[in-house]
Amino acid sequence: MPARQGERELPLRVTLVGHSAQASGAELALLRLLGATDPEQVQVEVVLMEDGELVRPLAEVAHRVDVLPLGRTAAGVGRARLGSLEALRALPAACTTLWRLTRHLARRRPDVVVTTTMKAHALGSIAARLLRMPLVWHVHDRFAPEYLPRGVLAPLRFAARRLPVAVVANSRATARTLPGAAVSVAYPGFAPEQALDDPGRHRDPAEPVVLLLGRVSPTKGQLELVRAAPWLIARHPGLRIRMVGAPLFGAEEYARAVQQEIDRHVLGDHVRLEGAVDDPSALIDAATVLVHASPVPEPFGQVVVEAMVRGLPVVATEAGGVPEILVPDGGAPLGLLVPPGDVEALAVAVAEVLDDPAGARRRAAAAHASAVERFAVAAAADVVTEVWRRAGASGHRAPRA
Repeated sequence: MPARQGERELPLRVTLVGHSAQASGAELALLRLLGATDPEQVQVEVVLMEDGELVRPLAEVAHRVDVLPLGRTAAGVGRARLGSLEALRALPAACTTLWRLTRHLARRRPDVVVTTTMKAHALGSIAARLLRMPLVWHVHDRFAPEYLPRGVLAPLRFAARRLPVAVVANSRATARTLPGAAVSVAYPGFAPEQALDDPGRHRDPAEPVVLLLGRVSPTKGQLELVRAAPWLIARHPGLRIRMVGAPLFGAEEYARAVQQEIDRHVLGDHVRLEGAVDDPSALIDAATVLVHASPVPEPFGQVVVEAMVRGLPVVATEAGGVPEILVPDGGAPLGLLVPPGDVEALAVAVAEVLDDPAGARRRAAAAHASAVERFAVAAAADVVTEVWRRAGASGHRAPRA
């Protein structure tokens, strides 16, 4: 039960631990989530393991934000290198951060500790266990071979069953990669200002524009879209393709490969690799179709929802969490779906949108209505708050100062 001070119910105190302060999908989803959380019910403090662009906006929606630097050695170890010699070399830095995090949690005495990334799960789980604090994992990545080395996959799945009292996953597809864990699904929600009230307000540009939004990464499909471009441009000579996002988490080499592919096919007049933007709404409104081209199953696919709530037709890969968005309850598809990594199918689907604008508009209108009903961030906040509340009631509650 929530703690009381006299007759006044005090908010549940939650410390949310993440390692990244970069504007990636999971971090932006959490920013929207905290903005929709009722401060009278939950008081959220955030601990990050690096400084960065999200610290200031997080400070506007959280009760407090602290940065406990992980150190360059450990911070550079991505999930693909877990279990490697590089990860072993990073252990001293990770142990130092663990000590700092444990001391911080002991001082702040939250009712619940919530971890949000792989590194946060690892360090936060140990700290919460040492302090006997209830722990929740908020999982944004699929625990699957295409995301994690096989040598660490089984131990991480075991840890998900044993260490947290609850797990929040961003889709049913993500939840299925955690067999045996106590998982609740909370879809990443859109904020009210991200949506158009009427999908009919969307107007196609005079010449077709294909938009791919997302960080530049082998999991996002920029190369696949570039390889589909020559056929599409031959069919629609005025076509422009905009790929908007930054190479994060060590993806600079992949970004160079994408640019080299653009140059090799002499596509520079039609295809642009652009940097990240804070608010993609104007880009979505200026496009003809959004392409989600991930060649591997994505945990969810937030950009698909972002396009749907602004009335933009969608072409997406049929894997991971995306079918949950575009084919709700097995109904009629709300966008065009293609097999992951199939460049020809991707090109044909984009051409279908461009060749049949009336059909694309009908799907987009149905997609808008469905997304507005199912993916509001307030609904996600309700699910997550209830999970946090149950977790707080499951273990020892630290005394209030």
